[in-house]
Amino acid sequence: MQTYQAYLQQINSYIQDNRFTGAPFELYAPINYTMDMGGKRVRPILTLMACELFGGDLQKALPVATALEVFHNFTLVHDDIMDKAPIRRGQPTVHVKWNPDTAILAGDLMMIKAVELFGLLDEVTLKKCLPLFMKTAAQVCEGQQLDMIFEQQEMVTITDYLHMIELKTAVLLAASLKLGSYIGNGKEQDAQHLYEFGKHIGLAFQLQDDILDVYGNSIEFGKQAGGDIISNKKTFLLIRALELAEGNNLHELNQWIHKKQFNEEEKVLAVKTIYDAVNVRKLAEAQMTFHQQKAFEHLDQVNVQAAAKNAFTSFASYLQQRGS
Repeated sequence: MQTYQAYLQQINSYIQDNRFTGAPFELYAPINYTMDMGGKRVRPILTLMACELFGGDLQKALPVATALEVFHNFTLVHDDIMDKAPIRRGQPTVHVKWNPDTAILAGDLMMIKAVELFGLLDEVTLKKCLPLFMKTAAQVCEGQQLDMIFEQQEMVTITDYLHMIELKTAVLLAASLKLGSYIGNGKEQDAQHLYEFGKHIGLAFQLQDDILDVYGNSIEFGKQAGGDIISNKKTFLLIRALELAEGNNLHELNQWIHKKQFNEEEKVLAVKTIYDAVNVRKLAEAQMTFHQQKAFEHLDQVNVQAAAKNAFTSFASYLQQRGS
């Protein structure tokens, strides 16, 4: 298995060598701007890793790996519009740098370009890969819609929330691994164990995202501090705080949730104080650890040499080391 940096270099080189061009320029420029923001390239790297795990050709996997990164960034462009987020990876979001209408159209085109990249696969592999990608893309949209519904819904359970983040975040990580397995000609059972590994890592990743939104360093994290609190997102922390808070804490928390006009910094500080009082950070970290352990149980079942799987363990640990 190669190093993370070696995989990253291959992905970045492929992206730079295959720029999105066309007219009007104003439609394609936001796509390249988004792709140039960089990031960890988690999903495409997982695809390359899974392909190589079973002895596959990375050149064959690179277009699909890139397609997953294009699709992921498409969802971020649209998410940022819905969340009214001003910053992504430390840079102005597309709808801020251009305008919301252009951001919507650029995102739409990114989805089309992602599907086009799958067309570079041979027919046999395409028949296995494209249905999985399309199913996963639909699930991601379902998860985003649930996320928006939950913002307006008074009562959301932890079970509801975990289902939502599985769709919105985890299934794409899982599919990235399974697609790489298919391209590398891995057996279905092994591909499914890698899928489950990715799903649980994705759940852990999103739970950490919830924690970092409140407790992380906004510069290192690359997103607006307290954005979830400002928009009343039903994160693990908010749901558990609503379950556990009592008396004045519960009253104040509900007041902040229902206020239409407020000072953003004041709201973030007040809600964070309530989170601290009911210790929801510790509970979120425990849930995150549970899913990490489930992920490694599935990784153990993949029928390849243990030394080859160590790269996945290391990569999972690397994902958790961000912006804290």
